[in-house]
Amino acid sequence: MLTKSEKTTKFIIETIAPIFNKKGYTATSMADITNATGLTKGAIYGNFDNKESLAIAAFHKNVNDLLKRIALHQEQSKSPLQKLYLITNFYRTYYDFSKKLGGCPILNIGVDANNQDTALLEEVRIVINKTQSNIAKLINWGKEVGKIKNNVDSQKFAKRLYSHIQGAVFMTYTMDDSDYLIQSMNEIDNYIKTNIAV
Repeated sequence: MLTKSEKTTKFIIETIAPIFNKKGYTATSMADITNATGLTKGAIYGNFDNKESLAIAAFHKNVNDLLKRIALHQEQSKSPLQKLYLITNFYRTYYDFSKKLGGCPILNIGVDANNQDTALLEEVRIVINKTQSNIAKLINWGKEVGKIKNNVDSQKFAKRLYSHIQGAVFMTYTMDDSDYLIQSMNEIDNYIKTNIAV
């Protein structure tokens, strides 16, 4: 059972996570945070050291929600190759899902934090590296079970796949058109079928 303090911390994070994601670190003011939570500045800082630690907690909340959803989606198959296809399948409807988060947390906070050069940027980089590492592990697993060509460079493909996804996410949000994601995922599927799969 959560303590009162833990419940307050959880409430703050859940309430402000979409705000930070949508407005960014700099544009999110303490007034935004206190107005959304109904708590005083003192109550906020009684649970967090500073605004940056609050932004990092909010980022983790949004990213964890996203990664859990992707992992759940991938549970539809035990095949490493099919799990790759399930990644693209998930991102075809990502626009609608990520709107509930206030946008794509990796893209939004990555761009925002890159301009600030803060500890928040390092957190985004950790998530990107971890995601790319997980994709590379899928490729290696696929090689081991004979579903993926042995000459595929796992790291290079992981970077290619993830940068393609994030580029499509950027265009989808910028142009308010989910067709960018859908078409890009179709292209990735075709690339997997032609160059990756045995």
